[in-house]
Amino acid sequence: MSKGRFVTFEGGEGAGKTTQIRRLVERLERVGIDAIATREPGGSPGAEAIRAPLVSGATSRWDPTTEAMLMLAARRDHWLTMIEPALVQGRWVLSDRFHDSTVAYQGYGRGVPLAEIETLRRIAVPAAAPDLTLILDLPVEQGLARAHARAQRQKLAEDRFERMELDFHERLRAGFHAIARAEPQRCVIVDASGTIDAVEAGVAAAITARLGVRL
Repeated sequence: MSKGRFVTFEGGEGAGKTTQIRRLVERLERVGIDAIATREPGGSPGAEAIRAPLVSGATSRWDPTTEAMLMLAARRDHWLTMIEPALVQGRWVLSDRFHDSTVAYQGYGRGVPLAEIETLRRIAVPAAAPDLTLILDLPVEQGLARAHARAQRQKLAEDRFERMELDFHERLRAGFHAIARAEPQRCVIVDASGTIDAVEAGVAAAITARLGVRL
């Protein structure tokens, strides 16, 4: 049995990652590929227990380094108990966020030195490496408007990061662009400012070009 593929979706608030992952799972299944969707923080029972205090409550609830450490603790449980076993079984895993979000949010956004985040990564998930990372990119104000509308519609309380200052969101968008420039073999920026169908087409094109699966 061949090892599965690990595809991560990254981007700022309101980029539409969850919707695009759901659509990609459906496309992959139509061509006979067994794919599962997951998310961070969370995705496994242990990681989900850590999720709620990270994504809800006061924006000042955690200092940036504590926040990064909690993210990596959740990621380790997620990787060991859910992602890695699925990949070994030959399944594709599509994750709504992974380590690049920690680099962008806690690093570029919140000011934790990138070297410290890399040290935490080497301790927590040294073997974890996505085959492909799709960064869904759109202007910050457009993304925040989408995220706010979704939270109102679904009555969500998980809006801690959305409520952070506009400059924070601009920094993390710049961070995702820096990640893409540093690792162009792994990362593809997808324009997420258009319609859901247009973004889906961009995602499918990236999967075909980078992973050789025609969708």
